[in-house]
Amino acid sequence: MRSLPLPLALTARLAPVAVLATAGWALSSGPDTTSAATPGPSPESARPSASASAPATETAAKTYAAAPDPCASLAKKTVTALVPGAKTAGKEIPSTDAEVRRTCSWNALKGYDYRWLDVSYELSETDDAALTTYRERIADDSGGGEVPGLGDAAYSVVNLTTEDKQQTREGTVVVRAANALVVITYNGSDFESKKAPSTETINKGAIKAAKEAVAALSGAATAG
Repeated sequence: MRSLPLPLALTARLAPVAVLATAGWALSSGPDTTSAATPGPSPESARPSASASAPATETAAKTYAAAPDPCASLAKKTVTALVPGAKTAGKEIPSTDAEVRRTCSWNALKGYDYRWLDVSYELSETDDAALTTYRERIADDSGGGEVPGLGDAAYSVVNLTTEDKQQTREGTVVVRAANALVVITYNGSDFESKKAPSTETINKGAIKAAKEAVAALSGAATAG
């Protein structure tokens, strides 16, 4: 059987932004009015009280401090339904920083029907940084629409490509939840008919995976 073209792996970008708040303390004192016969205050009593000490330097808290295991983000029955014939364990793609970026892939050819699914997590330092990245992502994929009730914001788009008369339909769902981005890529082809699955099939499958992947964020480590 001839080799089959595989879709390009999902590429993640991270735009971390560090936010640091600092505060200072100024202390002034009046002229010394004590006489020689009356001892002045001891050095300890002249120091500011504990309640008047300088505010501690704080960094902005992150809702999610570590990316969850993407290969454990979906139920086995979901993987089986979306990618028939695939190993439910999935395969994690190596990352340069697994704390903030992790991706898992499932793909299989059952008969002539091919499916590919990616689940990716990307963490930013702040909610605003994640929002900026989210807006950049959806700007690159025009023609889609919002997905209500999913994360803080979600966007879905489906595209059809044809190469050597072979159709491939791919759906992408991008979700922002606090400082995390969840990105789903789901596509399919039929190598016998050379047709692609319907837009509805791909879109519903991608959104189903997105909902489970966002729910898996609740088990991620948090920073207080």
